[in-house]
Amino acid sequence: MTSPVVATAPTDCTVVLVKVAVGDEVGEGAIIAIVEMMKMEHLVVAPESGIIDSIEVAAGDVMQSGQVIAVIDARSVGASDGDVDEPAQGTDRADLDEVISRRRQLLDQARPEAVAKIHARGRRTARENLADLIDPGSFEEYGGFMYAGQTARREIDDLIANTPGDGIVGGLARVNGDLFGLEASTCAVMSYDYTVLAGTQGFRGHQKKDRLLEVVDRLGIPVILFAEGGGGRPGDTDQMSLAGLEIMSFAWMARLSGNAPSIAIVSGRCFAGNAALAAVCDVIIATPDANLGMAGPAMIEGGGLGVYTPEEIGPVDVQSANGVIDILAGDETEAVAYAQRYLAFFQGTVSEWQAHDQAALRDVVPENRKRIYDVRRAIELLCDIDSSLELRPTFGNSVVTALGRLEGRPVGILANDPAHLGGAIDSDSADKAARFMQLCDGHGLPLVVLCDTPGFMVGPEAEKSAQVRHFGRMFVAGASLTVPTATVLLRKAVGLGAMAMSGGSFHSTLLTVAWPTGEISGMGIEGAVTLGARRQLEAISDLDERRQTYEKLVARQYAKSKALNAAAHNEVDDVIDPADTRSRLVNLFRSVPPGDRSGRPMIDTW
Repeated sequence: MTSPVVATAPTDCTVVLVKVAVGDEVGEGAIIAIVEMMKMEHLVVAPESGIIDSIEVAAGDVMQSGQVIAVIDARSVGASDGDVDEPAQGTDRADLDEVISRRRQLLDQARPEAVAKIHARGRRTARENLADLIDPGSFEEYGGFMYAGQTARREIDDLIANTPGDGIVGGLARVNGDLFGLEASTCAVMSYDYTVLAGTQGFRGHQKKDRLLEVVDRLGIPVILFAEGGGGRPGDTDQMSLAGLEIMSFAWMARLSGNAPSIAIVSGRCFAGNAALAAVCDVIIATPDANLGMAGPAMIEGGGLGVYTPEEIGPVDVQSANGVIDILAGDETEAVAYAQRYLAFFQGTVSEWQAHDQAALRDVVPENRKRIYDVRRAIELLCDIDSSLELRPTFGNSVVTALGRLEGRPVGILANDPAHLGGAIDSDSADKAARFMQLCDGHGLPLVVLCDTPGFMVGPEAEKSAQVRHFGRMFVAGASLTVPTATVLLRKAVGLGAMAMSGGSFHSTLLTVAWPTGEISGMGIEGAVTLGARRQLEAISDLDERRQTYEKLVARQYAKSKALNAAAHNEVDDVIDPADTRSRLVNLFRSVPPGDRSGRPMIDTW
């Protein structure tokens, strides 16, 4: 004996199609009808196998939820259960095929001629550079399906094929997962694509960048930017704004300053808007063929300022000497390696490290107090083996700024270089030092100061460089430091210069120690004797006697300025064996409780 079952409307709806007739055999799950609610289709299926006994509706009928659509005489029938006309999962679908096809068009393989041109210049494509930078398989692209906004003068198929991504590739990826013994960090990675309209900035590319950088700002993650390109693009036709000055790209990029590490890599030509993005990054890494400037040839010529080739504008020899470029790499491969190495300092402590023989530090500073020495040797020996990385090595040469590790922990190192101006701090060096302090503070790196300075540079020529303000910048930056700081006096620690190196005071630090070679004084000793004993010396008519008296007075002052005497007067905390420097610093920084880094309002770009 059979029993009737009913198929009912799943919701308030309109019948679109009835797929069965009275007398049809149906299997359980077979489609009885298709109904529509709010433009969405619902399938009405047979609750059991059987024979259609009656149909209660027709196409176009408006129904209420639960209303009967068909009555089924439930029985075993020949139709198979689940006899539906929907395609099985995993079969080909036109919509998915379209997405896959479009994604293939974004890849280098889709544009062999453009790729061949970039390779002929000895360069890599945007995607090749990104692939070298990131952990394999970790790239999650944003805005890849965009194309140049030029539909008023070009066919869409042409734009899709030849302007993929509107000339910029960007997304999120992991970096350094298999390097340096660190846990990979998620970063935003972006590369302008010189094979697309010379890497110029289109309005859709700005939209993509705006979206990605807003995500970056919310996540607080690092950014690595390959910045090659010619700046704003005049050929777009689809934008609604007049000049595009409302875009947020530059504001979003600048907001990262002091809150998340940012790295720009520059190869080839980088002008105008592309250069402006690089300019706000914490560090700029460049290759020898880079030209970096706020205006390219067209803008310069348009301004009536002459005709120049791109190679004449901002070459690396100029931009390295003036401090724009932080690290000069040999090629793109080395530039990527430098970016990974730099980023690693802000990714945490490494577990495996090796130390130099610290006894070698005893021989860094000569016993002859007037003999120069290589302060970079002190940095190298102090840090873990092969861990130090110098920034801006050819700018502001009176100071050395470097990143390094002490027992795996990243630190910043600020040192005077007595081989340049005797270590006297000039305007460029003050700028370099102040910005480095901010960089370390913004990203939570303890700061180690290796002090050997006769003070700030003096004289009328020095003052023409606005030294008063530049030097004051060191005090302001130092006074705002929140990271743990320690000063080691290698030799000379004279007056305001030594105080500025130490954050404003020897007691601003958590620790100030001196090597036995340390000399602490309020001003240059020879100058102090010349000024302070002028009448006494002028009263001695015999020149040999005057010279001998002067030398005795100088020697007496040097004896007073010895580090041991400064320690006795509480100006320094201790005088140590140079070989103990590393252990003192490690123990100090180990004792500092970890704290949340809220960053800084900004890190100066200069």
